[in-house]
Amino acid sequence: MLARMARRIGQIGKRMNDRKAESNAYNIVYPKDYYKQKDFKALDYDSVKKAESAKLKVDFKEILIDCDWTEKSQKNYFYLLKQIKKQFPSSKLVATIRLWQYKYATKAGIPPVDRGLLMCYNITKPDDFQTKNSIGTSEELAQYITHSDYKLKLDIALPLYSWAVAFRGNQFKGILSEYDQLIKDTIKVKKTSDSKYVLQDDVLIGQTYLRNGDEIRIEKISDNELDKMISIVKNKIQIDNDTKVTFFSFDKKYINDYGTENISNFYACF
Repeated sequence: MLARMARRIGQIGKRMNDRKAESNAYNIVYPKDYYKQKDFKALDYDSVKKAESAKLKVDFKEILIDCDWTEKSQKNYFYLLKQIKKQFPSSKLVATIRLWQYKYATKAGIPPVDRGLLMCYNITKPDDFQTKNSIGTSEELAQYITHSDYKLKLDIALPLYSWAVAFRGNQFKGILSEYDQLIKDTIKVKKTSDSKYVLQDDVLIGQTYLRNGDEIRIEKISDNELDKMISIVKNKIQIDNDTKVTFFSFDKKYINDYGTENISNFYACF
């Protein structure tokens, strides 16, 4: 396992260095305004890239390991973390921390890393028909962040995404990331509550086939709920200038959904 992990990290580092070498080589071979130079003579790109690659070493500032370890797997996982740190001593090692691992730190153990990334989302199971919002609520978050004595410096990850969960009867049928156009189609779906819709026709969404009568539940964290979540985190967890705050998933769709001004305000709360 350790050998595979080290090899995988090395492969990622090599790809990063390859991209950096390509960029460096391009800037050397084709300097700014090179086309205006009367006596410009291009260097051999491949040779320059090879020379630039030789200068670069696999050296990460930070390595993030994501694992939902259990009491049973704790010993092996913590051993793995220690060995990764030995392999990459100059890199800061960070491990994701689930909410249950934070609340029950004595039982779960504290990973032997430089920092933890507390994942404040995916609090309940999406395949539960009775769940209101599996991404999470401020009320549920408060039930996990109950103390202030976690023995590891923490960065914070908060939810900035949405999805739709599909059911046939009470049976879970899948998660839909691309649902926006579907719920706007008043012929194919009927809105039954603020977050629930019932299919009026058979449809194919991505790889998920839905039938007439299936129900979809839209899950998203409102701006107000995010504000409450941030307050809960700040009340129990020490936040300083070194604390990193991450919003998942930070892609164009969700940035547009929430708006850059709102997102900036969330960051400003810290």
